[in-house]
Amino acid sequence: MSWDFFVPLCVGDLVKTGGINQYVVQDVVPHKQLPPYICKFKAALRSQGPLCILEHFDTGYSSFCHTQGGKKGKAGGDGLLQWDSERENVLQALLQLLQLDIRSLWSLSLVEEEFISCVTCCCYKLLENPTISHVKSKPTRDCIIHLLGVLIKKYNHLLGASVKVIQLLQHFEQLSSVFAQAVSVWSTEYGVRAIIGEVIREIGQRSSEELAREASGVKAFSSFIAELGSLVPELMLPNISVLIAHLEGESHTMRVAVCEVLGEILVRVLCGDGLDDSGKADRDRFFDTLQEHLHDTHSHVRARVLQVYARIVNSKALPLCKYSEVMELAVGRLMDKSINVVKSAIQLLAAFIAHNPYSCKLSSADLKKPLEKEAAKLKEMKEKLEGKAPGKDEPSDVYFPLCSDLLPNDETKANTSLLKESWVLLASIGSSCMKWCVVTVLYIIQHLVYSSGSDEDTAELSQNLPPTPQKEVAEEENGELKKQEMLVQYLKDTETFALQVERAISVINSMLYWKTTSVVQEAVQFCVTVCEFSVANSVSGVRKMLPLVWSTDTAIKDAVVQAYRRLYLNPQGETIRVKAHTLVDSLSELMVDASLGTIQCLEEIVQEFFGGGSNLQSTVVQVLWERFTGKRETSGLHRRAAVLLLGMAAREVVLSNLDTLCSVALGEKVTEDFLLARDSVLTICSITDHVRVRRHKSSFEYVRLGLHRFMLVSSSDPTAPGVVMEDPYWQSFMEPAVRLLYFLSESPDQLCSRLLQRCDAGQMQDGSQESNEQVNCVCLAQLLALCGCVAFWQVSHLERSVSAELRRRRGEREEREEKEKGPSSKHAANESAMEEELGLIGASAEDTEAELIRNICETELLAEENLLCAFLPLLVRVCSSPGHYSHPQLTTAACLALSQYMMISPSVCEENVRLMFTVLERSTLPVVRANAIIALGDLTVRFPNILEPWTQNLYARLSDEVPSVRQTAVTVLTQLVLKDVLKVKGQVSEVAVLLIDPEHHITSLALNFFNELASKDNAIYNLLPDIISRLSDPERGMTSEDFNTIMKRLFSYITKERQTESLVEKLCQRFRTAKTERQWCDLAMSLSLLSMCERGFKRLQECWECYSDKLTEPGVYQPLLSITAKLRRGAKAQFKAQVDEFEKRLTAVHTRGLENVESPEMNEENPKEGGSSEKTVMRTPLPTRAKPSVSGRGDDSFVTPQKSRKSKKPVITFSSEEDEEDEEGECCHFINSSGITDRENVLKDSYYTFSFFRHDQFLFCQTKYLCHLKMTCIYFLFTQLYLGLQRHIFIK
Repeated sequence: MSWDFFVPLCVGDLVKTGGINQYVVQDVVPHKQLPPYICKFKAALRSQGPLCILEHFDTGYSSFCHTQGGKKGKAGGDGLLQWDSERENVLQALLQLLQLDIRSLWSLSLVEEEFISCVTCCCYKLLENPTISHVKSKPTRDCIIHLLGVLIKKYNHLLGASVKVIQLLQHFEQLSSVFAQAVSVWSTEYGVRAIIGEVIREIGQRSSEELAREASGVKAFSSFIAELGSLVPELMLPNISVLIAHLEGESHTMRVAVCEVLGEILVRVLCGDGLDDSGKADRDRFFDTLQEHLHDTHSHVRARVLQVYARIVNSKALPLCKYSEVMELAVGRLMDKSINVVKSAIQLLAAFIAHNPYSCKLSSADLKKPLEKEAAKLKEMKEKLEGKAPGKDEPSDVYFPLCSDLLPNDETKANTSLLKESWVLLASIGSSCMKWCVVTVLYIIQHLVYSSGSDEDTAELSQNLPPTPQKEVAEEENGELKKQEMLVQYLKDTETFALQVERAISVINSMLYWKTTSVVQEAVQFCVTVCEFSVANSVSGVRKMLPLVWSTDTAIKDAVVQAYRRLYLNPQGETIRVKAHTLVDSLSELMVDASLGTIQCLEEIVQEFFGGGSNLQSTVVQVLWERFTGKRETSGLHRRAAVLLLGMAAREVVLSNLDTLCSVALGEKVTEDFLLARDSVLTICSITDHVRVRRHKSSFEYVRLGLHRFMLVSSSDPTAPGVVMEDPYWQSFMEPAVRLLYFLSESPDQLCSRLLQRCDAGQMQDGSQESNEQVNCVCLAQLLALCGCVAFWQVSHLERSVSAELRRRRGEREEREEKEKGPSSKHAANESAMEEELGLIGASAEDTEAELIRNICETELLAEENLLCAFLPLLVRVCSSPGHYSHPQLTTAACLALSQYMMISPSVCEENVRLMFTVLERSTLPVVRANAIIALGDLTVRFPNILEPWTQNLYARLSDEVPSVRQTAVTVLTQLVLKDVLKVKGQVSEVAVLLIDPEHHITSLALNFFNELASKDNAIYNLLPDIISRLSDPERGMTSEDFNTIMKRLFSYITKERQTESLVEKLCQRFRTAKTERQWCDLAMSLSLLSMCERGFKRLQECWECYSDKLTEPGVYQPLLSITAKLRRGAKAQFKAQVDEFEKRLTAVHTRGLENVESPEMNEENPKEGGSSEKTVMRTPLPTRAKPSVSGRGDDSFVTPQKSRKSKKPVITFSSEEDEEDEEGECCHFINSSGITDRENVLKDSYYTFSFFRHDQFLFCQTKYLCHLKMTCIYFLFTQLYLGLQRHIFIK
């Protein structure tokens, strides 16, 4: 009996009923009845051998089932692990088997297809395992790949494998990397390269519709293509034409995959100088394809193409001729809306700079002079060659054509060996003249002899020809010219590249303060890269990112710290001493010309560096101290940087050597370098502030006593001598010195009083020596500045130190009284507890102390016996008499000092506030106006009720003609508004004007103002209507372009639907009060900038009566028409119908006027009479139209006018003027045949274009008429023209 044995896929398949002659298990023996069956099975095995399994298989199967059912838990897991190892062994055995010649196992020496299918099906089934791509499955995966490779190579499984790869990729996305590895192995190790062509062809033939239906399949295909391209790019090149078609498809993942394959081919195949012409053509074509997809519609594709270019640049595979073009595209992608694209563009630009082939230092300013020099040299060389007089013709040039024409061909043949011997004899000829004659003759003979000879003989003879001196000189000059041209071109390319980098820097620097962390990190890394290559303006980015050390985002802060470590805190040197000097030099360069904010940021970075336990710390501090004390000869800049760095990195060292610091910087030589004294005072101030914050009382008292002792022991106050010196840096030292006196001295008022007396005495003495009537203006300015500074810090001392001391004494007194008083009655305790809970006790005491301080400021500080009072009349006199006191420094110091005096009391402020605002408006010095704005801002905070009526004058400085004053004004007003000191009113429109300021930093400040204002609830929403009214006021004279730019930025803050709906109604209502056409246009433009929704559109329809009579103006009609275009995008059918109806209504009113358009209700009740030919076809004009458009008609208008039943005269509608801008011969709109009725509407428009043309080959003509006639004349003219045209056509 024959049996058909089918390999079961699982154990359960053995008990299923199969087909005819298919073996299945007939009976599963129960566990209790199994022993006798097993005995029979053993006996049959002994007698029959292995064939007994055919009869007793049920026994073996039953035993297996009962054995597996009894195993639980760990036994099952062990069996599974055992199967994994056995599976690998089976695959290895199969691989070894198939590598042998097994054809003899079959009758015809041909392996049966069923056997191959059995093995391959098992392999593909194993590949469907979800864990096959994991690392732990690598041995199994490799065995399967090699097993299939043998089957493909030896057993004709190529076609089946390619089909199976496509099928499995469609259903199992995780197999993309597995099959990419498999196909690369099959094509390289087994030499079956056709498999790549088959698989790629199958993928390339997939249409966009098929790929759209298979989302997971598309992802698997793209991953497979990309990974296969990275493994075998040289084998992908012959098949790339099949994949190029997917670049035009809708699947962006396929476009990404193809672009990545192109990148791999360009990096690893089509690179280098050894390419032939075909390879260069393919390379250029692939680069052009990648450049096209830098503008792909999908952001993911754009980002990946930029990454591909970054890999190409990093691999140095980009041709030099492509650098400028790709660089320009990358800079343009910095403006992309996608964050990923911007990040990729920054990475590409950084790669361009790091691997640029031009120079290690990229500065267009440094390249300009060498380029001009070499270009001039090239020009001179060209002129020299062009202007050179032509010499005598060489003999070969003269005699060769003559002899070749005269001598017949059959007489010119000679012996070749004889000619060669002649060249040897030529060397022995001494006479140059004879030599050239022989050269000429031999040259002719050579040509005649070898004209029909072999090329080899000719080449041999030509090599033996001696070069002429003229040719040698010419070749040498041409070589030099080519070298010079190459040099000039190199310098031009380098300069172009440097300019593109500088342009990119200006854009990327603005990204340092974006809200996206990843973009900021990329911008920081880019700034570091450009700084390392010494690109122009690169330091600006490094300084700009410095404040980011205070960022709350840890990633950004770490990126900035690491950037500064890489640039400045990573010294190179052989010894620690050399590294320390290098580090100090780098930090000193940063401190040069650094502002106070920059110094504070650097302090944070330096503390981060030294706080990490650097092994250079002690050596660096020693080098800094040597530079400051002058032990090592150094410049003044480095001495000042050293003392500031000491205050950052070694505060304990400075505290322990405070006497040395004061003696070096503030001693007898203080007048030699006031800047060093200033920086030393700033260092002491920073240390005392740190000590005070940390509440180190002992250290603070040590600093206080040390400085006070120095001031008392010092033979002269370091501040006083500078008053009578015309040193420009004295005031910058004086201000922190006075501040330090009030912070650390026990009796600062007494010290400052003596200081003022000495300065005043020195001033008067110095003045009496020069002139009794005129005092030195500079010295007087310095004296007044000292008075103002003392007055300011005296008030600060009273309100801070004295007030704090009063609170401390009150607290000690209360504690002492509580201890002395002892326990009180229960009622008194309850009352005191209630008062304490309500805060009455502390509040009353604090009010008493505050009132005491105010009385002292009001009555005592400016009393007659006080020295400060003596300078106030002088300050008022100098400020109120700018013509008499015209010295700039004196005026500046007096105005600043007067503002500091006004901080003392409300009475002084109220008396002089008018004078300060007069100075603010009328002073010709920008620095005075800027200082006055700052001072008035401080006074507004201190005395808001006094300054509130003058708010408008502060806003007026936003339109100052000097940028520095505008910048100061917007900065001060931003602080006042955001801190709720000033109420936000319509004057904010002055800040909005700064959004279009020509100075970029002022625009940034104004934008920051509105960004902060937007964080407050409905602030911008409440202000927008007033801002629009103020900016559209005709008296302001703002252009419509500037108005639109401002409104676009402001309306971007309106994001809530309810706010949009309300603004629609408010703006529509303002149409009623608007008086000029310009105001109508501005309101309409503002409406178009809103993110309109259905509710807003409904409100716009409800307010139809507000703006419908203004629709004849194009500036009103076009913005409202753009609203309908926005609403139509993605709208539902019902809402879209409403939008279309509204658009028709707008167009009808715009073209014919409101009075000639019937309402929708009347149109429904009284439909139009007449056929379809009488209906007017509405047409939407282009948005750029500047003049009213008129509806037109089609070809059916050219018919004989029919008499209407009504007595109304027919209406004529004419073509719009935009058709006049088209090319000559283009068809325009036709004349409506229904006649003329709308006379009033026609009279409104003074300018019309009438367009006539004939059918077929008739010429096109246009005639413009200016209509200012009465209606009868117009009607007669139109009629005659029309009838004449019809008659002309009929005759033709």
